[in-house]
Amino acid sequence: MITAMRDKIRWGVLSTAAIGVKKVLPAMQKGRHSTVVAIASRNAAKAREAADMLGIPTAYGSYEELLADPNVDAIYNPLPNQMHVPWTIKAAEAGKHVLCEKPLSLTVAEAQALLEVRARTGVKIGEAFMIRSHPQWLRVQELLRQGRIGELRAVAGFFSYFNNDPENIRNQVECGGGALLDIGCYCIQAARLGFAEEPTRVVANIERDPEMKIDRLTSALLEFPSGHAIFTCSTQMVPYQRVQFFGTRGRIEIEIPFNAPNDRPTRIFIDSSGDLTGSGITTETFAGCDQYTLQGDDFSQAILEDTEVPVPLEQAILNMGVIEAVFQSARTGQWETPRR
Repeated sequence: MITAMRDKIRWGVLSTAAIGVKKVLPAMQKGRHSTVVAIASRNAAKAREAADMLGIPTAYGSYEELLADPNVDAIYNPLPNQMHVPWTIKAAEAGKHVLCEKPLSLTVAEAQALLEVRARTGVKIGEAFMIRSHPQWLRVQELLRQGRIGELRAVAGFFSYFNNDPENIRNQVECGGGALLDIGCYCIQAARLGFAEEPTRVVANIERDPEMKIDRLTSALLEFPSGHAIFTCSTQMVPYQRVQFFGTRGRIEIEIPFNAPNDRPTRIFIDSSGDLTGSGITTETFAGCDQYTLQGDDFSQAILEDTEVPVPLEQAILNMGVIEAVFQSARTGQWETPRR
């Protein structure tokens, strides 16, 4: 059990995945409430190399050894997508809280299985959508709640990068590769955050790579009770990202919504006039910060204070329900209703 005197959660990491080693772990080590004490790989040498590079005290040559470590309070799970749920279950059953990389699962049914695990083990389980902790996203949600742009009626998102390497795990169907699961999930998250509602139905179109079979270009229209959201995501286009929120009296644009840099300020633009020359646009600037540091601290603080984690299972399941419906619509060519 975690004592009330302790102000930091001791984290262990499953795998030496690039996102963890390059981005998440260095950031979590800077947190007020997080410290990384152990890392595991199926290759002991790789685990030791990553531990030495990042200054992590303990390295394990198996995931099971890490889960058995009594000095680890919580697990960060950046394993390949198809391994998210199985190892999240094993971590929870070992008494560890779990922050699992997005997408939490490959199906709604798989994610729902974690509800019983959470209830049985009493640990906290959450999905790693780091944007939920970034000040620019918190501010946008505040502006929308305040009615700064009137009634929100539409959300438009775009997210792309270029990667056609068949050896890359993001291009392997059996590992949950493809644009929708990797980056389209952010666009869905953005629309759901903006409307603070769930879409009632979706229609989508998918273009698959002829060799790798992953979805390389996915577009969708989401119908919400209050309006519409559209998005396009691609793994074989020029790198770009943007999200805009359109209301009855104005518009909000997030310049770098998802991969917000940690070494320079970020900006949102608020258009209150609709003047197409841009004369009515005001800019809000946010000091450079690391959203992975904030994510780790937010999750750690939820453990310390026994409060809700930033993206609980219920929210992860709802996001996965929309993803499933997008895939289904692309297959049927019809509107589909997300599972609740």
